[in-house]
Amino acid sequence: MSLIFSLFPLWLLTGPFLPDLILSLGALGFLYICFRDKRFDYFKFRAFYIFLAFCVVCIVSSLFSGDILLSFESSLFYFRFGIFVCLVCYLINKNIHFLKYFFYCLLAVFCFLIFDGYFQFVLGFNVFGQEVIGGVHVTSIFDRPKLGSFLARLFPLLLALMIAARIQDKYLMVFGGILFILIDVLVYVTGERTSFMYMLISSLFIILLINRFQYVRLITLFISLLLVVGITFISPPVKKRMVDTTLKQVGFGSNQLIFFSPQHDSHIKTAFNMFLDKPILGHGPKMFRVKCSDPKYAVGISPCATHPHNFYVQLLAETGIIGFLFLLSLFGYVMYCVFRQLQSIVLKKKRYLTDYQVCLLAGILISVWPFSPNGNFFNNWLAIIYSLPIGFYLHSVYGKN
Repeated sequence: MSLIFSLFPLWLLTGPFLPDLILSLGALGFLYICFRDKRFDYFKFRAFYIFLAFCVVCIVSSLFSGDILLSFESSLFYFRFGIFVCLVCYLINKNIHFLKYFFYCLLAVFCFLIFDGYFQFVLGFNVFGQEVIGGVHVTSIFDRPKLGSFLARLFPLLLALMIAARIQDKYLMVFGGILFILIDVLVYVTGERTSFMYMLISSLFIILLINRFQYVRLITLFISLLLVVGITFISPPVKKRMVDTTLKQVGFGSNQLIFFSPQHDSHIKTAFNMFLDKPILGHGPKMFRVKCSDPKYAVGISPCATHPHNFYVQLLAETGIIGFLFLLSLFGYVMYCVFRQLQSIVLKKKRYLTDYQVCLLAGILISVWPFSPNGNFFNNWLAIIYSLPIGFYLHSVYGKN
């Protein structure tokens, strides 16, 4: 089981089906082991109980939705991601080499994507012949613009595992610094603006709160930004996507600022109208795509999509204020940890968080960041990615306990 799950970064490259299948089978196998050995201590922590309460809220919301079966597709088995987090803790405890195996697999995946991504950016197609999407989105082997999201969301986890591996060799440190720069710039040239913002947020978070490697990350980020500026000037498609389109969509130079873009603005306002109609439990998971066309909710030029492109607004519309508060609480916890860490730095006390934990929290932070467009909160592929750093972080808190 350890070997299969240490290859999880590789499974994520194949799309949503295979990693979700492996996760589900792994969760069932883990439950069997727990019942067989009567080991339920992996479920006895507050975060798991809170997550189960959130799952119950989602299921109840589905029961009161306009299409119970459709809504159940997202809510009924969502608890498997909580079990997956517990399974990660179990695997780290069970096999002392799991962290190392996972790190090398994640590093190998990053190295391949970096090579393939730059290959596609320069030549217009990757090593398998896949072309740049729409002339602006570098995707590597993904069939949609997800390369930047994958790199930005899992970069903090990669850095955390590098710290856990206790890499000291100066040549390896130089390799790590070059890798950071290549990742930063590649996320930018993918044309995924939100992913680049996530990269900046997590990097600044790490630089501010980490103890060792602080200057390494600061210097590599500075070099990356210089290269980004240079690429913006010499690549018209990148400039048009990352600068011109962004300024135009947020209404820069006009009398009105909007949420992210006219389309996102329309989704968010429509979702908020849905929330006002059912503020307690919402309309049910996966119901935005059904209700958004209703004239009493629809607002703007493009009110309908599969989701409103913001986790918080989506939960308000689909699970009401109760479901929304669970996600807000997680964001509040991360901010509390930031405050405690800053306090310990200023007062020169023992640091509240280790460098390993700071990096993992950076990965969690960008998943719960409220002020940006997001994917679908109940999307299986995304749920796996934002569950991974939570599993590693909880193990760092509870350890062998």
